[in-house]
Parts: sequence; structure tokens; C-alpha cells
Amino acid sequence: MPSPKPAGIYIHLPFCLRKCPYCDFYSEIGTPDRRQSFLAALHGELVLRARRDLAVDSIYFGGGTPSLFTPAQIGGLIDGIRASFRLSPDSEITLEANPGTVSRDKLQGFRAAGINRLNLGIQSFNDRNLVFLGRIHDAATARRALTAARAAGFENIGLDLIYGLPGQEPANWRADLHAALETAPSHLSGYMLTYAPGTPLEADRIAGRIRPLSEAAVADLFDITVDVLTENGFVHYEIANFARAGNPPAWSRHNRKYWNQAPYLGFGPGAHSYDGRVRCWNDADLDAYRQALESGHPPPGGEEILTREQRMIEALFLGLRQTAGIDIQEFETRFAVQFVELFGPALTDLAGMGLATLEKGFCRLTRSGLLVADAAAARLAACD
Repeated sequence: MPSPKPAGIYIHLPFCLRKCPYCDFYSEIGTPDRRQSFLAALHGELVLRARRDLAVDSIYFGGGTPSLFTPAQIGGLIDGIRASFRLSPDSEITLEANPGTVSRDKLQGFRAAGINRLNLGIQSFNDRNLVFLGRIHDAATARRALTAARAAGFENIGLDLIYGLPGQEPANWRADLHAALETAPSHLSGYMLTYAPGTPLEADRIAGRIRPLSEAAVADLFDITVDVLTENGFVHYEIANFARAGNPPAWSRHNRKYWNQAPYLGFGPGAHSYDGRVRCWNDADLDAYRQALESGHPPPGGEEILTREQRMIEALFLGLRQTAGIDIQEFETRFAVQFVELFGPALTDLAGMGLATLEKGFCRLTRSGLLVADAAAARLAACD
């Protein structure tokens, strides 16, 4: 993976105590023994794909529920990454945690193991919302987890919140945002509730047991999100992501690699990797993953060599998700095209609808445009 940019490493830990009804990420309810056998296979994958020449400056433990694992297990994985890759001393090392699975002692252990950024899946500070979302914690547990994280020495803390629940009123969402702000996080992600195919939540929608919030109501909640967070010192840098203002802002270094098409390696079943030209992945099958690595073979998966056109389309979709937008000169240099000449008609249409602007060398979406970012990007891609 030759690249002047440091890579990121994503570790998928596919275990949960209970599956949330809205989640379509690959995970299972596994026993401690099953988690331990998985870890042995994961260490095998790290060794098998070792690249001591590859610089890495971010690690992200996602899932699943990574905080189900012990600090010693997470620390062992960090050591395994350090042994297999050239890990920068100032690397951002993030652990996703469920408030219902942590204590002060456990969080202190994670901090001592090398985790320097904690991302807590709060989702809501409203107990009724948490029950609907199928979370294993309540609001009091969420607040205790945040207090414990501070006491354990974590300064860089991100919170995930979900809005757009059926029947949700603006006051309900404002209360969640202000409750989050009271905890002084470094980063906030506000995700719109989605009804992913195959999830229990989608089954409830199809059966008429729940009625999704209207698009107009969700748009109002998005506006509230941007207004409240930017008024309280956060930089809105991606559709759902807000970083505490600073120089630089406290954005997620690792997640920005995805949006900027920087190289990253994914380990574990269901994880993806990308080097700027080739995308490859491990199949989302824990048993097949473990059996292959126990035999010394790579886990089953696939790969795709992206054409220039595919990379250009991805740059449109990912660039327009970010509030900074697409750097036109960088795009033209990278793909040997004239941006305005190629996308002019679609840009004119989007600007006329109040969805996009073209100024100071950047093509970016307006706030209204961010709500339909994929559709806007698809309109530009159709010009290619």
C-alpha cells in the first residue's frame, strides 16, 4: 500500500450483549470463550498482514461493542498492531464504548492500555427514547459512564446521539443536545434514525407498528442540531459530525480518512480496507474468519480494483458529505478533468434549488443540500 499519507487501522470486534433493533452492523451475541477464540484469530490476521513499512496514525476499535473486551485484551491488540505496523507515537486510538458495559476501573484500564479517545454510544439522555432504541443502559447509567470516563483521565470524549425517532418533538431533541453539552464532550455525532433493510426496526415499519417521522420534521431536527451545536462552540465538519472548535478542531482523525479517501486497513469479519485504488474486505462470517486464520490462511473475502471513474464518483459522494466541500483544484489535479466544465449543468441546477454553492475554489452543499447529499452527488455523477 504505497502512500505518503499515514494509514488508519480499523478493528471490528463483532460482539454485543444485545442487538439494537436499528443496527445493521455485523455482530453476534457471543460467550467469553467465543470472544477469546476470535481474538486469537484476530492476532493471526495482524501477523499475516503485517507491514512494518506502513505508517499508521489512527486506530479505531468499533463493533459490535468493543467495551465488552477487557483492558488487557484491548492493550494486547494495540501491542499487536505496534508489532506489525509503524505506529506513530501521537496516534489517535479510539474505543467505542457502551455506557452499560463500563466502570471507572475498566475505563482506567483502557486509558492505561493506550486508548486516548473514547466514543460513547449514549444515543439519548431520555429513558423513553433509550427503551425504543433497545439500549441496555438508561440515562443515569450514561451520566455515570461519562463521570467515570473523566475520572479515568479521558479528555477526548465523543458522544453519539440519534434523532428522528417516531413522534419526536423538537423540545425532546433539544433536551438531548443540551444534556450532551453539559458533559463538555470534544466531539458530537448526531445521527438520523434509519430503517436499514433486514433490521427489526424496518420490519416494524413495514408492518405498520411504527410510523417514521416525516422528512420535513427530520429536517427541522437537523436544523436544530446545527444551530444548537454551532452556537455552543462546535464546528460542523460532516453531515452528522461536530467537533469542539480549536486549532485544529477536535474532529475524528480516523473517520476523516474515510471521507478524504486516505488509506485504511480493516481487520476482523466484515471489515473493509482501501489503499486509494483497491478496496478489499473480509466476509461478515465469524466462523469462516476464525477457521481460515487458525489454518494460517487469509480470511475469506473479496476485492475490487476501482476505475478512475469509480474513484471520481466516490470523491464526489464523500467530498459533498463534508461541510468544507470539494477542493476543485485538488479534484482537477487528481482526475485530470475540468470540474466546472464537466459538472456545470448539474451545478447550475443544484445552485438554483439552493442546494449547492461554488465559491472560493470549493464546491459545497448548503445546509439544505446536506440533507440530500447522496442525491446531489448522484446528480453530479450522472454528468460523468
